[in-house]
Amino acid sequence: MRSCNLSKHDFLGQIFCTLGEIIGSSGGRLERMLSGIPGKKCGTIIFTAEELSNCRDIATMQFCANKLDKKDFFGKSDPFLVFYRSNEDGTFTICHKTEVIKNNLNPVWQSFTIPVRALCNGDYDRTVKVDVFDWDRDGSHDFIGEFTTSYRELSRGQSQFNVYEVLNPKKKGKKKKYINSGTVTLLSFKVDSEHTFVDYIRGGTQLNFTVAIDFTASNGNPSQPTSLHYMSPYQMNTYAMALKAVGEIIQDYDSDKLFPAYGFGAKIPPDGKISHAFPLNSNTENPNCVGIEGVLEAYFHTLRTVQLYGPTNFAPVINQVARCAADVTDGSQYFVLLMITDGVISDMAQTKEAVVNAASLPMSIIIVGVGPAEFDAMEELDGDEVRVSSRGRFAERDIVQFVPFRDYMDRSGNQILSMARLAKDVLAEIPDQLMSFMKSRGIEPQPPLPASTDPSSVSTTSGTTALAAKQSITHP
Repeated sequence: MRSCNLSKHDFLGQIFCTLGEIIGSSGGRLERMLSGIPGKKCGTIIFTAEELSNCRDIATMQFCANKLDKKDFFGKSDPFLVFYRSNEDGTFTICHKTEVIKNNLNPVWQSFTIPVRALCNGDYDRTVKVDVFDWDRDGSHDFIGEFTTSYRELSRGQSQFNVYEVLNPKKKGKKKKYINSGTVTLLSFKVDSEHTFVDYIRGGTQLNFTVAIDFTASNGNPSQPTSLHYMSPYQMNTYAMALKAVGEIIQDYDSDKLFPAYGFGAKIPPDGKISHAFPLNSNTENPNCVGIEGVLEAYFHTLRTVQLYGPTNFAPVINQVARCAADVTDGSQYFVLLMITDGVISDMAQTKEAVVNAASLPMSIIIVGVGPAEFDAMEELDGDEVRVSSRGRFAERDIVQFVPFRDYMDRSGNQILSMARLAKDVLAEIPDQLMSFMKSRGIEPQPPLPASTDPSSVSTTSGTTALAAKQSITHP
């Protein structure tokens, strides 16, 4: 029976997990126990994740032609090539055009690069059709001829197999002595595999997540409901929501679940000194908290022990994380700093310098603004339009992502939806930022780690997908 109505099938069990847990598991293999039927063992399920490599290959090739037909009355032809990918329904789709070589029957076109996905959709034996045209200014280009090949044939490189006769079917049907309209020869062919974020994850690159929370007085008295730090027994405050939204996704990709957590802008015990990078767990030697729940617990404890003060200085905690990142620049680790704040930065000049310095390190910074304040100045740090600069130096990469949480708040008050919207946007840039660092340093991903059969094993990797996977198993 192939009914889509699940009630017509036998329920065998269920498992809840995130996509991050599957991708982040060693070797992309996650084994979990099924549950859902009281008093009965439901068995196990194994998830595997695989990214198709042939869809990431990029081919670079160059062609020349010899003795093409002369099409222009007052001169020779102005030839160019048009490549078509064949579709499953027998039609063809243009996937590349070369440049026009003027007045030349023996042209040599420039080499070009094309994704294998665009050329043949990853099917190495799928037909690739190539038309040869003579360019005309009015757009009514004259057809010289055509030939067909495939990715597999092209991958042989320059050889006798890659010299193609250019045939014009109309001429062939009319002229008995017609041989061809010239030849096209493949001069060179090279394939590179474009590395992805997942390649580095699979190779063991670790993503270290650090949290920094604003404890300045502008947040309001934590004991008052008007405070952004107010600990309501009924719902999370915006700081906790932002932390939980981002942290719960990232922790799925982290093996040890240990997260350094700092506060800034408060007077801390025992002497009441102002600090802009104090550990939330009060342990200066080991600022790590166990899991996001551990960070939240330390955050709530800190609210009861420190005095909210000021100013709002970002540079100290950015420099703190940057020092850690500077010690590991071989691609084995990447650092993400989440800063949650309610106001305008007081040390903008120092912060810009810290960002410019950090941009050359394996590091990204996420800034979430909470509350009603105007955050216009923050946009200066988010270098999407203009790269951050300090003392005439521009940031090597764009590593800052700033978002005001209020833009993601659900109007109906649904906190889960608000958190999901926030996480999706703030984490979206991390893969590209990690890749930009790896490319700038010429760092190749390591070979994939071997798969583990330990259900509790998760590789020391990290990622940024905000999608959750729920799997219910049924028997038809």
